[in-house]
Amino acid sequence: MDADLPIHSGLEARLVALVAPTLDDLGYEIVRVAVLGRESPTVQIMADRKDGSLINVEDCERISHAVGAVLDVEDPIPGAWTLEVSSAGIDRPLTRAKDWNRFTGHQAKVEVLVPVDGRRRFSGVVLGADAETGRLRLDDGTEARLPLAEIRRAKLVLTDALIEASAPMARPADDEGENEKSKAGEEKPAGRKLH
Repeated sequence: MDADLPIHSGLEARLVALVAPTLDDLGYEIVRVAVLGRESPTVQIMADRKDGSLINVEDCERISHAVGAVLDVEDPIPGAWTLEVSSAGIDRPLTRAKDWNRFTGHQAKVEVLVPVDGRRRFSGVVLGADAETGRLRLDDGTEARLPLAEIRRAKLVLTDALIEASAPMARPADDEGENEKSKAGEEKPAGRKLH
């Protein structure tokens, strides 16, 4: 699998494989895909621009229309479902090795599927990653090496330093209100109901 794609399994991995080429053609990358619910599931797609800037509501709508068309044709989920597209935001998940390297020096919380050194939860400063392992400097000064394939959840912690470092990620918007939403990383997800 492409090292720039997040690690997923099952249906979510299939969805990533289906929609990643479309997003790539449009100038976006997948940060995370999640399928929530059973009866009428919601497919959540979190994306970034390839240039690293935060996406805005118009970007979410563009992605939603393009991805919705692909998923309508491929029909990977039986029955009715909903598509939600959003920005990764500032306190984003770390789903790819490149995310770990991009946010080196910032605080993160990580939970692993299989205990590492007897622990499942870690908190510390991101030290980067290679293709297989993410590294954190823990509060006690030790280093934790966490297998990326075994990470259940990894997310940056919102700090003043992260906000300051993320300011260049906010693209100029057409109006001041959109710019403020983009800076805060709290864009309203674009979505549509699919059958």
